[in-house]
Amino acid sequence: MILVTGASGTVGRHVVQLLQQGGYRARAMTRGRPGHALPPDVDVVRADFDDPDSLRRAVIGVRTVFLLTAPATPTPDHDLALLATARSAEVTSVVKLSAIGTGERFGAATVGAWHQAAEHAVRTSGLAWTVLRPSSFAANCLHWASLIRAGQSVPNLTGDGQQGVIDPRDIAAVAVAALTDSAHAGKTYTLTGPELLRLPDQATQLAQVIGRPVVTADLSPAVARQQLLASGMPSAAVEATVIGSAWARAGHNAIVTDDVERVLGRPPATFRSWAQRHREAFTGAR
Repeated sequence: MILVTGASGTVGRHVVQLLQQGGYRARAMTRGRPGHALPPDVDVVRADFDDPDSLRRAVIGVRTVFLLTAPATPTPDHDLALLATARSAEVTSVVKLSAIGTGERFGAATVGAWHQAAEHAVRTSGLAWTVLRPSSFAANCLHWASLIRAGQSVPNLTGDGQQGVIDPRDIAAVAVAALTDSAHAGKTYTLTGPELLRLPDQATQLAQVIGRPVVTADLSPAVARQQLLASGMPSAAVEATVIGSAWARAGHNAIVTDDVERVLGRPPATFRSWAQRHREAFTGAR
């Protein structure tokens, strides 16, 4: 049995689907009603990282865990709680979804500091482990959909910083490989798409796919901080977002690796192919 946390989210739902398609037993952990449809025969367990009893129920009979946490306020606590429960239940291996650049120093800040602490906990857990560090998700652009349909500009927090934008389905496919093949134990994979793109490049490609303009508006880190705080985002989450965006803006995420191809035996998908698959999300047309 493989436990998938974050099972109804951007990456987790694809992990569940691929495991099911491959004939593996998957248990989907969700905190509430799944935000996306899960396969009808998947074992779904309701659990919360802040509820130890629910975590104990979630790991019963589990051999391997896909560890994806997305707390509203950045903290490694959820990772630590699941790892402690997994060890007590004799889980044997874990695949941790982290983020590119984790642990890098940027001025006085550390990029992905909470992921860094969680990665350390994974590597010292006594379980067989694999760490995945994906670059910027192509699916982040789905947040633009309502703005584009309303003819408004898309905020650009990363300026002309290039990123190896990756399709979440490729992240999920690598995760499934790591969950089901011990050859990936002890590896840290940096997962990127096949090309470097600025956010305006993504906007241009998306505009070509959907047949309508996609205009970007550059936001400095200071302005981005003000707007995010005004939106009600927790201050710690705002700081993590601003640090990561400024790090990418400064060119530190201009990285393309061959890790996806080495694991899957095929090149990663392009941003354009992702946009074509999600065209109706931006146009409302089927």
